[in-house]
Amino acid sequence: MIKALRGAGPATLSMLAERTGLSRPSTKDVVDDLTSLGWVEEVPPAAGTMGRPARRYRFRADGGHLVGVDIGAHNIRAALADLDGNVLAETRQAARPDAPLEERLAAIKRAVMGCLDLGGPTMSDLWMVAVGTTGLVTPEGRIIMSASISAWKDLNLAGLLREMFPCRVLIENDSRLAALAETRRGVARGAGDVVFLHIGRRMGTGLILDGKLHRGFGAAAGEIVMLPETRWVTAPDDLNGCAIVPKGTPIEDAAGFTLAAARNGDPTALDAVGRFTEKLAVGAAAAVLLLDPEIVVLGGGFSRSADVLLPPLRHRLERVCLRMPKLRGSTLGDECVVLGAIDYAIDHLDQFFFAPDGPALRPAVVPERTV
Repeated sequence: MIKALRGAGPATLSMLAERTGLSRPSTKDVVDDLTSLGWVEEVPPAAGTMGRPARRYRFRADGGHLVGVDIGAHNIRAALADLDGNVLAETRQAARPDAPLEERLAAIKRAVMGCLDLGGPTMSDLWMVAVGTTGLVTPEGRIIMSASISAWKDLNLAGLLREMFPCRVLIENDSRLAALAETRRGVARGAGDVVFLHIGRRMGTGLILDGKLHRGFGAAAGEIVMLPETRWVTAPDDLNGCAIVPKGTPIEDAAGFTLAAARNGDPTALDAVGRFTEKLAVGAAAAVLLLDPEIVVLGGGFSRSADVLLPPLRHRLERVCLRMPKLRGSTLGDECVVLGAIDYAIDHLDQFFFAPDGPALRPAVVPERTV
């Protein structure tokens, strides 16, 4: 019943009975139970409605809140959302790759608290905090290692954040969450097999197979950057260190300067783009030949210049791929990870609260905010 209401407009009992396959009396009983639990509420008739209209009901997406967090080496983003995944507030905190653990954890808390301050709810209103982070992440939320964050090594990040936030905490690799966001909100919406190329100041890959996040046996699937032959570790240097970038340009702006110059036809910048896409194509081609995906999405910070990067990348992939997949630039940009974290939280929300045997369908049980 919850799934029949979530993400849709107000519905009558007859509409819900048709969507769920239940009889109308059974539908009314379930709706009454959900209303008493606070999950569902009756919607008043529209102004000017004549006669006695059928009662309409909606899912109370504002009955709780989720937070998605993107922990990168240089920035920490957080976004507050309702239970339908609509973003209500966003914040960002700067970070240093070599920052001590305590400093990075404090920045995470500031980012989340900033969202709450902007959006209005309190910490007790949070149902889930879902985190995307660089590094090799186990299903239990432990960071085995991270090449870009020195403090992330054999770290029980889930445990530390559960001490900080009084709600369920989820941890996943950031590139995987970015890939998930593309299948829910972006250019790969509805696609079953997706390769997401996460490109920016560091490189990563997220895989969606049969519509699901693919982690691999040891949660190391997609770590193409670890293969030295791809040269993905140093690939961003081709753009960041281009000779035309003015001295003193902040590192976060250097690649953008090169890509803008390439767009305008600068030969030095175009040469740098060529070297970058040559390296990018090695790992991308390996993923395409292995998985034969429906679509390859170019995402992350550099995706804002997809118009510059896609043509040379497509040219290089066409030379070696037996079947060329769709090749698209992300429309989510830097927000891909934090939006994927929210979508990941919603999936778990359905599993833990809204499954047929979950607490939402037990009239005698009030759903807990901490699990």
